[in-house]
Amino acid sequence: MQTQVIPETYDKYIKGLMDISRAITSDLYQEDILKLIVMVTAKVTGMEICSLWLIDESVTPNQIRLKATQTIEPDYLKDRSLKMQEGVVGYVATHKKPLIIKDISKEELFKEKEMAKKLGLISMVSVPLQVKGEKVVGVLNCFTSEPHDFPKTEINLITTVANQAAVAIFNTELMVKTKIIQEELETRKLVERAKEIIMRRRAINGTTAYRWIQKRSMDSRKSIRAVAEAILLSEEL
Repeated sequence: MQTQVIPETYDKYIKGLMDISRAITSDLYQEDILKLIVMVTAKVTGMEICSLWLIDESVTPNQIRLKATQTIEPDYLKDRSLKMQEGVVGYVATHKKPLIIKDISKEELFKEKEMAKKLGLISMVSVPLQVKGEKVVGVLNCFTSEPHDFPKTEINLITTVANQAAVAIFNTELMVKTKIIQEELETRKLVERAKEIIMRRRAINGTTAYRWIQKRSMDSRKSIRAVAEAILLSEEL
Protein backbone atom coordinates (compact mmCIF):
# COMPACT_ATOMS: atom_id res chain seq x y z
CA MET A 1 0.00 0.00 0.00
CA GLN A 2 1.40 3.39 -0.98
CA THR A 3 0.03 6.53 0.53
CA GLN A 4 0.10 10.05 -0.84
CA VAL A 5 1.07 12.95 1.40
CA ILE A 6 -1.87 15.34 1.24
CA PRO A 7 -1.78 19.02 2.32
CA GLU A 8 -3.44 18.17 5.63
CA THR A 9 -0.59 15.78 6.38
CA TYR A 10 1.96 18.46 5.53
CA ASP A 11 0.21 20.73 8.01
CA LYS A 12 0.50 18.02 10.66
CA TYR A 13 4.22 17.65 9.95
CA ILE A 14 4.76 21.39 10.15
CA LYS A 15 2.93 21.56 13.48
CA GLY A 16 4.94 18.58 14.68
CA LEU A 17 8.21 20.24 13.68
CA MET A 18 7.11 23.37 15.51
CA ASP A 19 6.53 21.30 18.66
CA ILE A 20 10.01 19.83 18.39
CA SER A 21 11.54 23.23 17.65
CA ARG A 22 9.95 24.61 20.79
CA ALA A 23 11.43 21.69 22.72
CA ILE A 24 14.89 22.62 21.43
CA THR A 25 14.70 26.03 23.09
CA SER A 26 12.84 24.90 26.21
CA ASP A 27 14.01 23.71 29.61
CA LEU A 28 12.68 20.19 29.03
CA TYR A 29 14.98 17.38 30.07
CA GLN A 30 16.12 14.95 27.39
CA GLU A 31 13.67 12.25 28.48
CA ASP A 32 10.73 14.62 27.92
CA ILE A 33 12.07 15.69 24.53
CA LEU A 34 12.48 12.08 23.37
CA LYS A 35 8.91 11.23 24.39
CA LEU A 36 7.63 14.30 22.56
CA ILE A 37 9.54 13.37 19.40
CA VAL A 38 8.13 9.83 19.13
CA MET A 39 4.61 10.99 20.00
CA VAL A 40 4.70 13.74 17.37
CA THR A 41 6.16 11.40 14.74
CA ALA A 42 3.59 8.68 15.38
CA LYS A 43 0.76 11.20 15.31
CA VAL A 44 1.68 12.91 12.05
CA THR A 45 2.67 9.72 10.20
CA GLY A 46 -0.06 7.44 11.52
CA MET A 47 2.55 4.74 12.16
CA GLU A 48 1.77 1.82 14.47
CA ILE A 49 4.95 2.20 16.50
CA CYS A 50 7.68 4.85 16.48
CA SER A 51 10.82 4.41 18.53
CA LEU A 52 13.97 6.37 19.13
CA TRP A 53 17.39 4.85 19.78
CA LEU A 54 20.42 6.82 20.99
CA ILE A 55 24.11 6.05 20.69
CA ASP A 56 25.67 5.55 24.11
CA GLU A 57 29.21 6.91 23.96
CA SER A 58 29.80 6.32 27.68
CA VAL A 59 30.66 2.67 27.05
CA THR A 60 33.43 1.08 24.98
CA PRO A 61 32.68 -0.08 22.39
CA ASN A 62 29.73 2.23 21.87
CA GLN A 63 26.22 0.79 21.95
CA ILE A 64 22.86 2.02 20.70
CA ARG A 65 19.99 1.88 23.17
CA LEU A 66 16.20 2.13 22.95
CA LYS A 67 15.28 5.39 24.72
CA ALA A 68 11.69 6.26 23.82
CA THR A 69 8.56 4.93 22.13
CA GLN A 70 4.92 5.99 22.14
CA THR A 71 3.60 2.44 22.39
CA ILE A 72 2.55 0.85 25.67
CA GLU A 73 3.19 -2.69 24.42
CA PRO A 74 5.32 -4.41 27.12
CA ASP A 75 7.12 -6.55 24.54
CA TYR A 76 8.45 -3.42 22.87
CA LEU A 77 9.09 -1.44 26.05
CA LYS A 78 11.66 -3.86 27.48
CA ASP A 79 15.16 -2.50 27.95
CA ARG A 80 17.13 -3.13 24.78
CA SER A 81 20.57 -2.30 23.44
CA LEU A 82 22.53 -3.29 20.35
CA LYS A 83 26.13 -3.16 19.22
CA MET A 84 26.92 -0.42 16.71
CA GLN A 85 27.19 -2.97 13.88
CA GLU A 86 24.10 -4.94 14.94
CA GLY A 87 20.57 -4.98 13.56
CA VAL A 88 18.69 -2.39 11.54
CA VAL A 89 19.46 0.49 13.91
CA GLY A 90 23.15 -0.38 13.95
CA TYR A 91 23.22 -0.48 10.16
CA VAL A 92 21.46 2.88 9.81
CA ALA A 93 23.62 4.53 12.48
CA THR A 94 26.89 3.40 10.89
CA HIS A 95 25.87 3.92 7.25
CA LYS A 96 24.19 7.28 7.97
CA LYS A 97 21.29 6.72 5.58
CA PRO A 98 17.62 5.63 5.79
CA LEU A 99 16.67 1.98 5.37
CA ILE A 100 13.23 0.96 4.10
CA ILE A 101 12.00 -2.60 4.71
CA LYS A 102 8.76 -3.75 3.07
CA ASP A 103 8.57 -7.00 5.04
CA ILE A 104 10.61 -7.16 8.25
CA SER A 105 9.90 -10.89 8.61
CA LYS A 106 12.16 -11.49 5.60
CA GLU A 107 14.90 -8.97 6.49
CA GLU A 108 18.08 -10.55 7.84
CA LEU A 109 19.14 -7.36 9.61
CA PHE A 110 15.94 -7.24 11.67
CA LYS A 111 16.63 -9.29 14.81
CA GLU A 112 13.29 -9.36 16.64
CA LYS A 113 10.98 -11.15 14.24
CA GLU A 114 9.01 -12.96 16.96
CA MET A 115 8.20 -9.69 18.71
CA ALA A 116 7.20 -8.08 15.40
CA LYS A 117 4.92 -11.01 14.58
CA LYS A 118 3.28 -10.80 18.01
CA LEU A 119 2.68 -7.05 17.63
CA GLY A 120 1.55 -7.32 14.00
CA LEU A 121 4.36 -5.18 12.56
CA ILE A 122 5.08 -5.58 8.85
CA SER A 123 6.92 -2.65 7.21
CA MET A 124 9.38 -0.16 8.66
CA VAL A 125 11.60 2.78 7.87
CA SER A 126 14.67 3.54 9.92
CA VAL A 127 16.24 7.01 9.70
CA PRO A 128 19.49 8.34 11.23
CA LEU A 129 19.33 11.30 13.61
CA GLN A 130 22.01 13.57 12.23
CA VAL A 131 23.28 16.94 13.39
CA LYS A 132 24.14 19.18 10.42
CA GLY A 133 24.17 16.14 8.15
CA GLU A 134 27.26 14.70 9.86
CA LYS A 135 27.27 13.44 13.45
CA VAL A 136 24.75 10.65 14.06
CA VAL A 137 23.34 10.71 17.60
CA GLY A 138 20.72 8.00 17.14
CA VAL A 139 18.07 6.37 14.96
CA LEU A 140 14.32 6.89 14.52
CA ASN A 141 12.24 3.80 13.61
CA CYS A 142 8.68 3.84 12.27
CA PHE A 143 6.61 0.65 11.86
CA THR A 144 3.33 -0.04 10.06
CA SER A 145 0.84 -2.85 10.61
CA GLU A 146 0.19 -3.16 6.85
CA PRO A 147 2.59 -3.47 3.88
CA HIS A 148 3.83 0.04 3.12
CA ASP A 149 6.13 1.44 0.43
CA PHE A 150 7.16 4.71 2.15
CA PRO A 151 7.15 7.16 -0.79
CA LYS A 152 10.04 9.61 -1.11
CA THR A 153 7.97 12.54 0.15
CA GLU A 154 7.19 10.62 3.33
CA ILE A 155 10.84 9.65 3.83
CA ASN A 156 11.88 13.29 3.37
CA LEU A 157 9.38 14.45 5.98
CA ILE A 158 10.37 11.76 8.49
CA THR A 159 14.04 12.64 7.88
CA THR A 160 13.25 16.29 8.60
CA VAL A 161 11.62 15.27 11.88
CA ALA A 162 14.66 13.09 12.69
CA ASN A 163 17.09 15.93 11.99
CA GLN A 164 15.11 18.30 14.19
CA ALA A 165 15.14 15.65 16.87
CA ALA A 166 18.92 15.30 16.52
CA VAL A 167 19.37 19.03 17.11
CA ALA A 168 17.13 18.88 20.20
CA ILE A 169 19.08 15.92 21.62
CA PHE A 170 22.48 17.41 20.79
CA ASN A 171 21.55 20.75 22.37
CA THR A 172 20.24 19.05 25.50
CA GLU A 173 23.45 17.01 25.89
CA LEU A 174 25.52 20.14 25.30
CA MET A 175 23.49 22.03 27.89
CA VAL A 176 23.97 19.26 30.46
CA LYS A 177 27.71 19.02 29.78
CA THR A 178 28.06 22.80 30.04
CA LYS A 179 26.17 22.81 33.33
CA ILE A 180 28.36 20.05 34.74
CA ILE A 181 31.51 21.90 33.69
CA GLN A 182 30.26 25.13 35.28
CA GLU A 183 29.41 23.34 38.52
CA GLU A 184 32.84 21.69 38.57
CA LEU A 185 34.59 25.05 38.10
CA GLU A 186 32.48 26.66 40.84
CA THR A 187 33.28 23.75 43.19
CA ARG A 188 37.01 24.13 42.53
CA LYS A 189 36.85 27.85 43.33
CA LEU A 190 34.96 27.19 46.58
CA VAL A 191 37.41 24.46 47.63
CA GLU A 192 40.40 26.71 46.90
CA ARG A 193 38.96 29.48 49.06
CA ALA A 194 38.12 27.00 51.83
CA LYS A 195 41.63 25.53 51.59
CA GLU A 196 43.19 28.96 52.13
CA ILE A 197 41.09 29.42 55.27
CA ILE A 198 42.16 26.04 56.67
CA MET A 199 45.81 26.76 55.80
CA ARG A 200 45.64 30.00 57.76
CA ARG A 201 43.71 28.58 60.71
CA ARG A 202 45.86 25.47 61.17
CA ALA A 203 49.16 26.78 59.83
CA ILE A 204 49.45 23.93 57.34
CA ASN A 205 50.33 23.74 53.66
CA GLY A 206 47.89 23.52 50.77
CA THR A 207 48.16 19.75 50.27
CA THR A 208 47.48 19.00 53.92
CA ALA A 209 44.60 21.48 54.00
CA TYR A 210 43.00 19.81 50.98
CA ARG A 211 43.35 16.36 52.59
CA TRP A 212 41.73 17.73 55.75
CA ILE A 213 38.74 18.93 53.70
CA GLN A 214 38.55 15.58 51.93
CA LYS A 215 38.54 13.71 55.25
CA ARG A 216 35.78 15.94 56.63
CA SER A 217 33.80 15.22 53.46
CA MET A 218 34.17 11.44 53.88
CA ASP A 219 33.54 11.47 57.65
CA SER A 220 30.41 13.61 57.36
CA ARG A 221 29.23 11.88 54.16
CA LYS A 222 28.76 15.28 52.58
CA SER A 223 30.09 16.44 49.25
CA ILE A 224 33.41 18.26 49.22
CA ARG A 225 31.52 21.29 47.93
CA ALA A 226 29.17 21.23 50.94
CA VAL A 227 32.15 21.08 53.30
CA ALA A 228 33.85 23.96 51.50
CA GLU A 229 30.67 26.04 51.68
CA ALA A 230 30.38 25.33 55.42
CA ILE A 231 33.98 26.49 55.96
CA LEU A 232 33.33 29.69 54.03
CA LEU A 233 30.13 30.31 56.00
CA SER A 234 31.92 29.84 59.32
CA GLU A 235 34.52 32.36 58.21
CA GLU A 236 31.86 34.93 57.43
CA LEU A 237 30.23 34.39 60.84
